[in-house]
Amino acid sequence: MKSDRTTQLTRSVGEKSAQVVQHQNGEEVLKVSTRSRPSAVAGAIAGVIRETGTAEVQSIGAGAANQAIKAIAIARSYLREDGIDIMCVPSFIDVEIDQEERTAIRLLVQKRS
Repeated sequence: MKSDRTTQLTRSVGEKSAQVVQHQNGEEVLKVSTRSRPSAVAGAIAGVIRETGTAEVQSIGAGAANQAIKAIAIARSYLREDGIDIMCVPSFIDVEIDQEERTAIRLLVQKRS
């Protein structure tokens, strides 16, 4: 991500966690890696959904995408206990990492009406 558009937050979601970034418009983005623990990421997703109703999850590569999808499935079960159902809309986005353009999977997770 471009550094002029983001600032780091201090949201901890476990030992091997998702990195959380906040855009200027206040929207939180959870960046998931291959080493991210799905249950920890799921807790972060559930927390963001409870607070704002929308969470953006980004991953680069097959392993990271796998962890992100598992985390969303787990978050859905966490939120179901509160009577909240979610849906996920996948798309591709271009991100800049170490001054190199990469294609990421963007999973927009929202409360279902």
